[in-house]
Amino acid sequence: MLTKIIVVIGAVLVAGAAIAGGTDIEATLKADLDQVVDSGSVEPVDGITAAGQPDKAAFEVFARSGYTTVIDLRGENENRGLDEVAVVEELGMDYVLFPITGPDAISYDNARKLDKLIEDAEGPVLVHCGSSNRVGALLALSKKLDGADVNTAMSYGIEGGMTGLAGMVESLLKED
Repeated sequence: MLTKIIVVIGAVLVAGAAIAGGTDIEATLKADLDQVVDSGSVEPVDGITAAGQPDKAAFEVFARSGYTTVIDLRGENENRGLDEVAVVEELGMDYVLFPITGPDAISYDNARKLDKLIEDAEGPVLVHCGSSNRVGALLALSKKLDGADVNTAMSYGIEGGMTGLAGMVESLLKED
C-alpha cells in the first residue's frame, strides 16, 4: 500500500511540474530520456542519473553534459539496440558492465558493489538497465545501507525507477 501511495504522489508531483511549465528542466534521479534528448542537457542528482536503456542520441547528451561513466546493469544477452560499448567509448565515457540478472542479484552485496563503482568514477555517472527498475532497487538498498529508514529508502528507489521490484525490495529493507 505504501508503495502505491508513494508512486501516486510522485506522479502527481511530476504532472504538476509539467503543468507549471517553464523552460528549465529540474534534475531528477531517473531521467526521462525523451526529455533529455529534446532539451539537450541532463543534470545528475548527487553525481548520478538513473535511466532505462538510452539510445545513441541520449548517450550523446550525457557525454556533452559531462558524464564520465556509464554503468550498465543489463545482462550480456539483453538487446540494447546498439553497440553500447562502442558508442559510450567513442563519446569519451567509461563503460562498466555490472549485470544484475534475476531476483537474487538484487542484494545488499550488489548495492555495495554499485556504490563502489559510482564512488570510483571520475565524474557524473549514468546507471541504467532496461527500464531503471533494477537501478532503483539497488539504490533503495544502498540508501538503507547509508542509514535511511525503510520509507526513505523505498522513496529513493522509486525516484530512481524501481517499479516491479518494489515488493521484494521492501521485504529486504524490513529484514534489517
